[in-house]
Amino acid sequence: MTRRRLEPQQRREQLLDTGAALFVEKPYEDVLMEDIAARACVSRSLLYKYYPSKRDLYVAILKRVSDRFLARVSPYPQLPLAEQLATGLEAHIQSFADHPFEAIAISRGALSHDPAIQAIVTDELNVIGQRLIDKLVAEGRLRGVTEIAVEGWLAFVRAACVKWVQSQKISRADLTELCLCAFGGALGYPDKPVASPDIRNMRPAVFALLA
Repeated sequence: MTRRRLEPQQRREQLLDTGAALFVEKPYEDVLMEDIAARACVSRSLLYKYYPSKRDLYVAILKRVSDRFLARVSPYPQLPLAEQLATGLEAHIQSFADHPFEAIAISRGALSHDPAIQAIVTDELNVIGQRLIDKLVAEGRLRGVTEIAVEGWLAFVRAACVKWVQSQKISRADLTELCLCAFGGALGYPDKPVASPDIRNMRPAVFALLA
């Protein structure tokens, strides 16, 4: 075993990178700590020094993924809300595409009820949701109905992305349009109900709602 001497933070990042790569290759249940140690060229004792369990390592990986995602979708006040929404949605779908096993494990697998993991997911959704809500309220929408619409839409997007990762029955472009359609329907209530379910024509309609 060839081991490189790294500073503690460098070692943490290396172990997170190695673990993340293995979790992309295999479901959570099939990844062993000794596999991660061997791939990282470190002893199991060193791995356990930084991350006492597979669950601790996984939580750290997920937290890093969430932090990076939120950094990518940081708000740019000068951009129209429609553009912010499209950019954020694309980043969200990309995160699922990059980490398919994570999406399934968190939502329906062995970790679906883990408090630490669900707290990360909840915090992420709260940050994104609050940005949308504040922007929409500032543009004149009522806070009560907007909060319900946005929170419900975010739950829909997450469920749709998990299903898409599992089945791949529609294209990524269709998934994006489906999510935009749902947003348009939610934000259209009660003033601007969506008359047609044709998602191919929804992007202009959604952007018109946000104009």
